Amino acid sequence: MRFCINTACRNHYSASALDELRESHPYLFPDYCRSSVPPAVPTPPAPSTCVDAWGVTMSSPEEGIAAVSVRHPLADWSALEGYSPPPMPDLTEEEKKRPDLAAENRRQAMAAGDLVYGGLPHGHTFLRLCDLRGYEALICDMADEEPRLWRLIEMIEAHNEATVRCSLRRGAEWMGYAEDLGMQTGPMLSPEHLRKYIKPSYQRLMKPARDAGCVIHMHSDGDIRALADDLVDSGVQVVNLQDLVNGIEWIRRRFKGKVCIDLDIDRQTVTRFGTPAEVDALIQTEVKTLGSREGGLIMVYGMYPGIPLANAKALMDAMEKYSTYYS
Repeated sequence: MRFCINTACRNHYSASALDELRESHPYLFPDYCRSSVPPAVPTPPAPSTCVDAWGVTMSSPEEGIAAVSVRHPLADWSALEGYSPPPMPDLTEEEKKRPDLAAENRRQAMAAGDLVYGGLPHGHTFLRLCDLRGYEALICDMADEEPRLWRLIEMIEAHNEATVRCSLRRGAEWMGYAEDLGMQTGPMLSPEHLRKYIKPSYQRLMKPARDAGCVIHMHSDGDIRALADDLVDSGVQVVNLQDLVNGIEWIRRRFKGKVCIDLDIDRQTVTRFGTPAEVDALIQTEVKTLGSREGGLIMVYGMYPGIPLANAKALMDAMEKYSTYYS
């Protein structure tokens, strides 16, 4: 069970209320200690805009809320000839001086009761293409079989491959491949286009990590039911997907006992607009439906502005209570 409080919450709830929630739930926040430094005064949400390393203009409505691309450097294919991607990822100079880097990192992680985590940044392939070209233009490129698209995919994959290689050299045991592919209803691209343009890259990027014995984790928001078989076939062993958008019963039929389920708990309906009792019932149902004594279920909640504090507390209570349901 993981409960993540988004940084945007600092400007929407009192610091003392958030501290009390953490302090009263030691299972979810085992080492939490209230800071002696007075909390910052909440400030009105302020939008921000920046240009990332790929030359994409990104905009966010406030701190903590994911930015979206608003200007695409390759919206016109004519810009491709003069386009330069960011420098290839590499180990730091200090890391290069450590011949036993991977072993040292694993020993430190083991001593802390943890794993060495690695992987790609969120939105590494499909969403990177969307950012560079624009979503509608990209979907048309796929439908039109635009030949220059392959050159762009190869450029992105080379960058991602270098990132994977660095993670493995650091001793990664758990590799994450986070990429949103779903909308509220249905996927953002057709299964046919996923198989043709995206899945082969996924497979090549996951293979070195699988060969090294890493656990392969993939996150995707949205309705990904039409893509699930292809994602698992790519090598995914732990799938992080949203509960109510995909359907708890569908998730049970498709994944239980076959792939580890990392369940992203609803933020749109029950936890936002339901009662504390309904929040408790949701978590109980999900644990009973998807969990087992053999394991195979992880659950995570991301708290964002808007959820009533009473519901946040009910959710924390339920996550702690039902974490031992099969114990």
